[in-house]
Amino acid sequence: MSVEAANQPRLKRAIGLPGAVMMGLGSILGAGVFVSIGLGAGVAGSGVMFAIVIAAGVATCNGFSSAQLAVKYPVSGGTYEYGYRLLSPAAGFTAGWLFLCAKTATAATAALGFAGYLIKTTGINVGLLPVALASLVLCVLVTLSGIERGNRINTAIVCITVFALTLFCVFGVNMAHSAVTPVFAFPETRGIRGLLGGAALMFVAYTGYGRIATLGEEVRKPARIIPRAIILTLCISMALYLGVAYTGLGLLGAEHFAKAAGDGLAPLEIMARKMGDGKTVTAIVVIGALTAMLGVLLNLLLGLSRVLLAMGRRNDMPAATANISESTQVPTVATVAVAVLIAGLVSIGNVKLTWSFSAFTVLMYYALTNLCAIRLPKEDRLYPVWTAYIGLTACLSLAFFVEWKVMLTGLGLIGIGLIWKRTRSASCLVG
Repeated sequence: MSVEAANQPRLKRAIGLPGAVMMGLGSILGAGVFVSIGLGAGVAGSGVMFAIVIAAGVATCNGFSSAQLAVKYPVSGGTYEYGYRLLSPAAGFTAGWLFLCAKTATAATAALGFAGYLIKTTGINVGLLPVALASLVLCVLVTLSGIERGNRINTAIVCITVFALTLFCVFGVNMAHSAVTPVFAFPETRGIRGLLGGAALMFVAYTGYGRIATLGEEVRKPARIIPRAIILTLCISMALYLGVAYTGLGLLGAEHFAKAAGDGLAPLEIMARKMGDGKTVTAIVVIGALTAMLGVLLNLLLGLSRVLLAMGRRNDMPAATANISESTQVPTVATVAVAVLIAGLVSIGNVKLTWSFSAFTVLMYYALTNLCAIRLPKEDRLYPVWTAYIGLTACLSLAFFVEWKVMLTGLGLIGIGLIWKRTRSASCLVG
C-alpha cells in the first residue's frame, strides 16, 4: 500500500458473522433470483437447473479464493487491493475498474427489477425510469446514514426476502412437480453452448458473496468470520435458486419464464398467481421481490463505494473519493459518485443488456481474484491452490459464452480504463 493510502483514516469494524451473511444474501437474493434465473432459462432452457449448479461450483471456488485473500488483506477494495499487492498495479486497477463496471450494471438491473415488480403489481401509471431512480435515491440516503444503520436495515430486508422465497418454494415446488420431469433430461435443444451460457448468466447471481470480502475493513475478526460467511451465503442462496427455478419451469415453462424476466414483467408474481392460493402468497412474494431488489441495490452501493474509496486512496481516482465523513464514517463522495453511474445505466432501461454486460465483466474480475489467490504464499493459503486454478479456468471459459457484442464492449471498457490510469499516473507525476 502506498504511503498516502496507509495514512488515510480507516473504517469502523462493526459487522459480525450474522451481519456478514446478511450482507452476502442481501447482495445475492435480488436481481439474481427474481430476474437472472428467468434470463438463464431463456438461454439454457430446462438446463437452467444444471446451470445453477455449475455456477454454484464456480462461485464456491471463487469464494475460497476471495475468503483467503480477504483474511490476508482485510481492507476495503477487494480484488483491487489484492491485485496491486500480488500481481501488478495495472492488474489491480483493472480489477477495480471491472468491479465498478460490472456492479453498476448489476445495480441498475436491481433498480429496474424493483420498478418492474412495483409497476406490475400496483398498476401505477408511470414508466420504469422514475420508479427505478426513486429506489436508487432511497438506498443512497440509507447508505449515507452509516454502516451500522445500513446493516440493520439490510438485515430486516433479507429476513423478509428469505421468508418470502421459502414460502414461495414450499407452495410452488409441490405444484410444479408433475410438470418439471423434462428438467432432469439433458438440454439437447440448447446444447452445451446454451448450458454454459446460462451458467455464465447465473454466475453473476452468486457474486454478491464478494461483498463480504469487499467490506473486509469493516468486519470484526475477519480471519474467522469472512470464510464462514461466504460459504454459508453460497449454500443458502443455491438452495433457494434451485427451488425457484424448479417452480418457474413447472408453472411457466422456460420460454415464458425468460420473456417475463427480460421484459421486466415480475416472473415470480406471475407464478404466484398461477398457484391459485388467492392473494396471500402473491402479496408475500411481491413484498419479498421488492425488498430483495432494494437489498441488492443497498449492498451494491456499499461495495461499489468502498472500491472507489480504495481507488481514491491510491490516486487511481480523484482524491475526493477517499474522503470519509467524520460523523457517519461513510465515504460520502464515493457513494454519490457510484449512484450517478448507476443512474446513467438505469436510463438505458434494458434488463437483459445490463445483466449480460455484468456477466462478462464480473467473470473477468473473478479471474483476476483467482490469479491473486494462486500468487498467495503457501503459508497464507486456507484452501488447496487447485481450487483457484479451477475458478480461474471456469471464469475465463464461461466468459466466452456471453454474447460477442457484450464481450467486445467489456474488452473496450478495460482498454478505456487502462488509458485512464496511464493518463492519471502521468498527470500525478507532473503535479
